Amino acid sequence: MKDVILEPVVTEKVSALAANGKTYVFKVNKKANKYEIKDAVEKIFGVKVVSVNTLITKPKDKRVGKYTGKTRTYKKAIITLKDGDSIEV
Repeated sequence: MKDVILEPVVTEKVSALAANGKTYVFKVNKKANKYEIKDAVEKIFGVKVVSVNTLITKPKDKRVGKYTGKTRTYKKAIITLKDGDSIEV
């Protein structure tokens, strides 16, 4: 289960989503599907998951001096919990 969920995503946009206490965002394994993600969150945190939305981030161009490169991509899961449940991130 722990190899499915890698780490929480902590950004300003995610903080605004989590303000209502129902939506959380995690980096997940690229090969994991929505059912595996739902089971992992429910078992690890002991909450009831209502929905799981996933997306794979696009690489962005970055430059350091004259060298250019791209950022790494990863799979993100947006988890919506049942009313009353919350996760301490």
